[in-house]
Amino acid sequence: MDNIRIILLFSLAFIVMLIWQAWNEDFGPKPQPRTAVSESAPSTAKPTVGATPEVPSAPIKPETGVTGQTPAVPTPDGQVTDLESGTVKVVTDLMTLELDMRGGSILNLFLNDYPVSLEQPDYKFELMRPTPPNLFVAQSGLIAGEGSAAPTHETLFQTTQQEFRLEDGKDTLNVDLFWTDDKGVRVVKRHNFTRGSYLVTVQHLVENNSGSSWTAREYRQLMRGEPGEQSADSQFLYTYTGGAIYSPEEKYDKISFDDMKESRLNKDVKGGWIAMLQHYFLGAWVPPPDQVEHFYTNVLPGGRYVLGAYTPPVTLSDEQSHTFSTGFVAGPKLQDELEAIAPGLELSVDYGWLTVLAKPIFWLLKQIQSVVINWGWSIILLTVLIKLAFFKLSETSYKSMANMRKMTPRIQALKDRYGGDKQRMNQAMMELYKKEKINPLGGCLPILVQIPVFIALYWVLLESVELRQAPFIFWLQDLSIKDPFYVLPLIMGISMFIQQKLNPAPPDPVQAKIMMSLPFVFTIFFAFFPSGLVLYWVTNNILSIAQQWYITRQIEKAA
Repeated sequence: MDNIRIILLFSLAFIVMLIWQAWNEDFGPKPQPRTAVSESAPSTAKPTVGATPEVPSAPIKPETGVTGQTPAVPTPDGQVTDLESGTVKVVTDLMTLELDMRGGSILNLFLNDYPVSLEQPDYKFELMRPTPPNLFVAQSGLIAGEGSAAPTHETLFQTTQQEFRLEDGKDTLNVDLFWTDDKGVRVVKRHNFTRGSYLVTVQHLVENNSGSSWTAREYRQLMRGEPGEQSADSQFLYTYTGGAIYSPEEKYDKISFDDMKESRLNKDVKGGWIAMLQHYFLGAWVPPPDQVEHFYTNVLPGGRYVLGAYTPPVTLSDEQSHTFSTGFVAGPKLQDELEAIAPGLELSVDYGWLTVLAKPIFWLLKQIQSVVINWGWSIILLTVLIKLAFFKLSETSYKSMANMRKMTPRIQALKDRYGGDKQRMNQAMMELYKKEKINPLGGCLPILVQIPVFIALYWVLLESVELRQAPFIFWLQDLSIKDPFYVLPLIMGISMFIQQKLNPAPPDPVQAKIMMSLPFVFTIFFAFFPSGLVLYWVTNNILSIAQQWYITRQIEKAA
């Protein structure tokens, strides 16, 4: 068994695995749900409305209430506005969004630093939107206990103005929405934005002047619709869209839409978070780390999926105040920033089971980029460093191939001598290998050792938002999309063909024809891959050709 077959078959298996993942994600059979979901037509209500989470029907016990006083709820300075429908526009340095006056839900959210494409720099990427396709909104509110009233995400609020902006020279911006019931309970729903941060602090500041005790929980949830159709290019790549949760005990765990259909999430977590993920971006609720939260999921009519959490109940005596507070993150998956916000949030950049290798590789890639200031050259230099790290292992493999190639005429002679008698031919080949002290599997172990590193690097290049719209040179102005002129895939195919010529040809003519067709097949596959990934493969192939050519020449000269 020759080593070129091992290399190519492992590479082919890797590509087939990726295509199979994408196929199953988009076209594979979906599991039947174990929890019944209504099949009725979607509600005629606004598409942003999601079901309020279910809570125990028994009264919330007052002994879970707070003690001591908190600052009083602020009074609006300007004239409040009562809108039956409409939104409040908020503009900061990093995002532009709309808050629904009915519930204060976060609706349309655009990321100011991330254009839709290089061809449309003025059109910013829309991470959240209240209508299909790609419906995605963030909702929060209060669930009142028995005998109490509280605003949910369907309650009408008031405000002092319809547009808020983070002014130059200011580092923070508070957007306040107001609600008061007829008994004297007053709630301010505050969104606090900070310059340079994708973390928004969402608070419910409650003041109870009702003359009796008041009890409620705070809930937050993310509602997302089925993702829209993928482009033809992205069909060749698997990227995850769906829910995820984190708990200190079970760590990072993806909750897909199919999981939500099968069974409802129902667990208490302290120090965790919930999120909806997509390629490069996320939206997440991050509760206080010292608070126990109840995580839940729900499936609504119209292909809407809800992932949420609610707090323990809080009871306020008359003239007592309390602030419910949580963090909301909406933005790119920048690992350093996410890790600073909450433990495990950086794991939303999902490298799978190879995270232990992928994270150091990404760190090294970032260090190189900080010096060369170009992600394309960083990929090339990183590939060179990895190639140097495995130089000795590769040398062993290439020496084995060169020795096998030297034996090709003698193997062909054995084939001519024994014809169709495969048993005698294989026996003669084993005797020849033993006589010449050649191990036909001598190159297997070096290749097996390197495969996890190469796959980890593949996931790093696929998952890193830093490569989105990152230019290289000449026509390659976005390393996260395919080469517009297919030059890199063509070079990759040529380099793969040259590699085959440096390796011993299989004695079987059918196998030889299959091997010769692989460069063409791989060129077609890689034509739709992000150019950053293809750049890595091209660089690796060229370095391998140079090393293999040198080793083969040395062995042939010695012979």
